[in-house]
Amino acid sequence: MSQSADTPMPANANEPLVLALPKGRILEEAMPLVRAAGILPEAEFDDPDSRKLRFATNHAHISIIRVRSFDVATFVAFGAAQLGVAGNDVLMEFDYPELYAPLDLGIGQCRLAVAEPAEMVATDDPRRWSHVTVATKYPTITQRHFARRGVQAECIKLNGAMELAPALGLSRRIVDLVSSGATLKANGLVEVEEIAQITSRLIVNRAALKTRPAELAGWIERFREVARAA
Repeated sequence: MSQSADTPMPANANEPLVLALPKGRILEEAMPLVRAAGILPEAEFDDPDSRKLRFATNHAHISIIRVRSFDVATFVAFGAAQLGVAGNDVLMEFDYPELYAPLDLGIGQCRLAVAEPAEMVATDDPRRWSHVTVATKYPTITQRHFARRGVQAECIKLNGAMELAPALGLSRRIVDLVSSGATLKANGLVEVEEIAQITSRLIVNRAALKTRPAELAGWIERFREVARAA
């Protein structure tokens, strides 16, 4: 794998740089930008049967790790990775001061929303809520959102299958990411309130940016260029 002459290089050419990417749909949208920026993973990265989590690239000092979307922010915040791609839902939920998010990549567009069973909608007015029980993997965002409205929110933490909670009596409402709304509809739920518009951002470890400013600023600018051109 070759390396272009204008590639941002570390002060120490042997000092590794790790790019953390989320698994799933966002990865599919992120990879054209990553490749356009000049970072090409080894062939095994595209093997659907591969169980590897860390991959070499065409840059000897750069590797890619592929982790859960929530874990991207943690790896970057604690310095295990220097760069990453994370949705602003993750950034709002964890609010790590160690993270700097200089660039909205414009991918992974969806929204964070409150939903409830369709049969409740006709008689339910969100403006009159005083207390709600909500199933979500975003308890911090959810409680903050409702607190701004003077609503007390009791959050039941789930990591997936939020749409099952109302049908099984766990909670009457959920807060989750919504894209097309097809999953909500398939499970008899209706979106009743939007909390935030969500896109994915390029994130950087602040300490790494201070110790390797030229290299990381170079990659930020490279991603900025390819995001504009996308």
